[in-house]
Amino acid sequence: MTSQPTDQSTEPGRSTERPADEAASAEQPANRFPAPPSHPPVYPDPVPPPPAVKKDRRVLRAALRWTAAVVVFAAVGAGVAYGVTEQKRGDLPGLATKSDGRWEYPEIVRPPLPKDAPAAFAEGNLREEHFADLRELVLPAPEGAREDKALAGKDGWLPTATYLKTYEKDGRGDLAQALKDGGLRHIAARGWTMPDGTRTSVYLLRFNTGAFAREYRTQLVTGLATLTGAPKAERDYSLGGNAFAVPHTHLYVYGEQKPYGKERVRYAYVEAGDVLALVVQSDDGHAGAVPFRQTLALQNQLLG
Repeated sequence: MTSQPTDQSTEPGRSTERPADEAASAEQPANRFPAPPSHPPVYPDPVPPPPAVKKDRRVLRAALRWTAAVVVFAAVGAGVAYGVTEQKRGDLPGLATKSDGRWEYPEIVRPPLPKDAPAAFAEGNLREEHFADLRELVLPAPEGAREDKALAGKDGWLPTATYLKTYEKDGRGDLAQALKDGGLRHIAARGWTMPDGTRTSVYLLRFNTGAFAREYRTQLVTGLATLTGAPKAERDYSLGGNAFAVPHTHLYVYGEQKPYGKERVRYAYVEAGDVLALVVQSDDGHAGAVPFRQTLALQNQLLG
């Protein structure tokens, strides 16, 4: 066997091995990977966001119109999403969308407070008193509604006797006495009927203090009187409850269960400081629950 000739041209003392980096580069195709930067990139400092503008509670406009509905509608789990973050463009007010039964309410604005008057739940307002005009806190009727003149009252104030007719006759005497003892100050109301026959009535009762309003509500929900046409109504959490009420307010919602008579009645009490609201809605049993939830949510917002 013959041995391979050895290259004798290498100069003495010089290594025949190449540096590692040269060897590696020879084995890899040129420019296979870009060279890493010698220094990390420099990013400009983020621009701080502008300071939040405080909203004046006195002129706070509704977001009441539809986003208010989140409060009560979130409770339903009935397959209708009302959260603004969940909505698609076609679901937003003013844009084309398939009707889900909601009513078209006018723009809703909280009435202004008298100068230097605190909001109902402001710190220091221990009586939880609403200083705004009570008549302006009643929810307006939706588009297409026929208003109930019997609830218009005189100058917007409803006689106590008219309000008492909302309850069965055998309990009206006790109610009248409870209102007298509780320091009832005013009642404002509004009622309407929609083209499909659904009837809605809203009553706002203002007492001397929030404590008196709560005491009257306690008597109502513990059987002091029965709402006319709803002797078998039961607490219905599917229509809303305290967990979904506007802060500082409480909801007590009731509905008739099958079998019911010619009419189905749903109603709710909204406890809000010195004001107790009663929202009543009746239909022939075929109307959906969305208009009731919507009406309740908006009235709750006006009082919150």
